Amino acid sequence: MGRTWATLGVDLHLEPAGPGLRRGLTDALREAVRGGRLVPGTRLPSSRSLAADLGIARNTVADAYADLVAEGWLTARQGSGTRVATREPTPSPPGRHGAPPVTGTTAHHPAYDLRAGHPDVSAFPRAEWLRAARRALTTAPSEAFGYGDPRGRVELRTALAAYLARARGVRADPERIVICAGFAHGLSLLGRLLRARGADTVAVESYGLDEHWRLLTTAGLRTRPLPFDRLGTDTRELPHGPAAVLLTPAHQFPMGALLHHDRRAAVVDWARRTGGLVLEDDYDSEFRYDRRPVGALQGLAPDEVVYLGTASKSLAPGLRLAWMVLPPGVAREVTAVKGGVDSCGALDQLTLAEFITSGAYDRHVRASRSRYRRRRDALVAALAERAPEIRVTGIAAGLHLLLRLPPGTERRVIRAAAAQGLALEGLTPRHRHPDAVTAPLDALVLGYGTPADHAWSGALDILCTVLSDPAVIGVE
Repeated sequence: MGRTWATLGVDLHLEPAGPGLRRGLTDALREAVRGGRLVPGTRLPSSRSLAADLGIARNTVADAYADLVAEGWLTARQGSGTRVATREPTPSPPGRHGAPPVTGTTAHHPAYDLRAGHPDVSAFPRAEWLRAARRALTTAPSEAFGYGDPRGRVELRTALAAYLARARGVRADPERIVICAGFAHGLSLLGRLLRARGADTVAVESYGLDEHWRLLTTAGLRTRPLPFDRLGTDTRELPHGPAAVLLTPAHQFPMGALLHHDRRAAVVDWARRTGGLVLEDDYDSEFRYDRRPVGALQGLAPDEVVYLGTASKSLAPGLRLAWMVLPPGVAREVTAVKGGVDSCGALDQLTLAEFITSGAYDRHVRASRSRYRRRRDALVAALAERAPEIRVTGIAAGLHLLLRLPPGTERRVIRAAAAQGLALEGLTPRHRHPDAVTAPLDALVLGYGTPADHAWSGALDILCTVLSDPAVIGVE
């Protein structure tokens, strides 16, 4: 069978309107380009193909193309077809008081970013991931391309059970692991489960992530903050009301503390006495620098603790892969809440399973741990030399640390850094629960994982310049 417009063309959605076909088609194409739906460089269908798709004469399409070429909206070259023309961007107005903006910086895309919560995605192991993907695709059973088990691919659940037992001391059974599309998805499922059980309150840490509190609120639950001190979240006086408590015991976010062993025991005792659940967020446990990684709380009480882990910090948030290790009864309930099909891409799950079992995941984590430790050491040393009055805490693990600032200076530091093209994040706006009884602190939650290696020194220099400026860190 010969090639036809159906095999040679490209799809283009247009709705010509107006007094005539040619004018209507010309106006529709022009608006698609002007509005950004057809970006510069986009190749348009041939006149024959588009005419056949729209059911109009080929000459009508050719004439419309010619009009837009003459106006400069399109270009037409022999052998290259008709494409959307590249146009010079409209000049932006100068910055405040006529000053040009910092190079590479916009309101949403600063030149440098030291906000917490992200790894260095430029270091994603593309070559190793591609090799794992090829092996996974080659060996994938045909049924992997169906709708799948709502718990996720058994290959990944099996690989995770072995890895988590070895690396985190988790007592995991593949049958009790559920794969989800990121930590937020997992927490949302747990919130829905708790609400379905009739729960109305979840205890949380006084300092944490506002997005997690909102997810629980969206599920119909109230969040009640627990006290926090130098030993971490105080779990000794957990009330009877909450049906669950959400903790980051291995590396508290954002304060950086390790939950004291007495308080680990206290929260397990509370769960056993009340039937409550402990939701353990083990978000960056792979990156510990002062000792061997602290074992997961779940290892102490697998029937009371829901263990939540994610590939977002160890690999990349864009993978949207996380996992929950659940107590037996809870596993069945969460699977029912999740629905009848898998919600994560099967090929990505199979690739991660291959990445783990081949040893590539361990190699990547070890290399990342060394790189992040070097960055942390350079950051601490630079601050000690150039801004010695700034107290640095929470440095034992993870991808962030806390910089304690003089009272009343948090907002001023953030504004001064932003003027230099550096994005920073304060402690109070996002990370202190609105009902917390713990006194507010002026501090920066500083992430050293985000910048690519080539941007690290520039970000560090601006930070130290701002923090050593008396006009910025002086008390208001």
